[in-house]
Amino acid sequence: MIAKAKSISHGIRAMLYVSGESRNKKHPEKITRICDNFMPQGMDASGIWTEMKFATMDRPDIKNNVIRLEISPALEHTEDFTVKDWQELWNDFAAAFDNQEILNEDGEVISVPTNISGSKSSVWLHLESDSGIPHLHAVVCRIDENGNINNDHAIHIRAQRAAEKIALQRGWITAKHIHESRIPQVSEDCMEALRELSEWSWEGYIERLAARGYTLYPRKDNEGIIRGYVLQKGSSRFKGSELGKGRNLTASRIERTWEKLHTEEVKQAKQESLTPKQPVITSVHTEAGQKPQANAGRNNPVYESYTEWQSDRLRTEFEHDGKNYDRYIPEKVLDYLNDEFDFREVANWQPLQNLAIAFFTLVASPHGEVSGGGGGGSQSDLKWGRDPEEDEIEFMRRCAREASHRLGRQMKSGMKRK
Repeated sequence: MIAKAKSISHGIRAMLYVSGESRNKKHPEKITRICDNFMPQGMDASGIWTEMKFATMDRPDIKNNVIRLEISPALEHTEDFTVKDWQELWNDFAAAFDNQEILNEDGEVISVPTNISGSKSSVWLHLESDSGIPHLHAVVCRIDENGNINNDHAIHIRAQRAAEKIALQRGWITAKHIHESRIPQVSEDCMEALRELSEWSWEGYIERLAARGYTLYPRKDNEGIIRGYVLQKGSSRFKGSELGKGRNLTASRIERTWEKLHTEEVKQAKQESLTPKQPVITSVHTEAGQKPQANAGRNNPVYESYTEWQSDRLRTEFEHDGKNYDRYIPEKVLDYLNDEFDFREVANWQPLQNLAIAFFTLVASPHGEVSGGGGGGSQSDLKWGRDPEEDEIEFMRRCAREASHRLGRQMKSGMKRK
């Protein structure tokens, strides 16, 4: 079971979509009203939106005045569900969503409990998706019936944790969940194996893991270099790319991770290997009448490929030129991109988002191919990247503009171009 949540300002568009009244919904007959809470029953989208707007009219400072949620259990768990069962699922989810106090790494509260259970909401069941998987859509007022604000900080984390809690309560634990729950322990076993190595070698790493019951299957290229690996313990298999923090246990990064764990040993080995070298004298050649330029590259764009995990970034998968990529994009940047290429309005939103992210992560450049798959600069003389003084959202705005210029923005029927 998965769940998504986001606070939005376009509440009427969300209501038209979830209720099936939007002209973009091809099969409104496959959409069922589940419940309307703290409102007259049976109203259309405009009536529901009016009720919510009235509840927030005394708080003009709240830009995003509704919360949009999507709840998607696995098909096998809901195939016999009645409307009442869906109502109970919504009530359970709302309670789990509210009953959270989210803390940061320092133990400070960054998101107090919400009260969507005590707020105006409209919940609908959608059966029209190509996958055939039933899922709930809900629109919830940001102001509860007591006049308090439903805070939206870390709202996506709140939704994910609520979904996990409900899945546990109902026994909806899938093989995927079990697999993911074991990854932290496997990652820690790998880190312990690295700590025990006095010097880095694949042989030593394999030996230490074997002592812990793991078998390592390397994937080598034509030159015999290990490019990836799989760990197996019992019937469970784990890819090196899904272990560790920030992919620090992949084949390409594991030696660097070992060095970080053994900083003093590495430093001492480097000092011992140092030998006296003859000084090298270099000179700067300039054309007549020109002076050498100090810090000539200081205005070059910043090349950041977003391959490292950080606390304010979300793992994002995208496709470009027939290849799939994983990157860690700042949440605020993804929010901007989702608003810029809104899937409810833009028919080709997915190709546009993919290309914009490819530009943003330096997988591609509008001026030509990027060498090395990102982070190395364009083969064109024109530089591409984010200037040191440029905000990340401003850079994404440039990337989105370039994507629109190349692909064109195809609006869905009845929607106006932004």
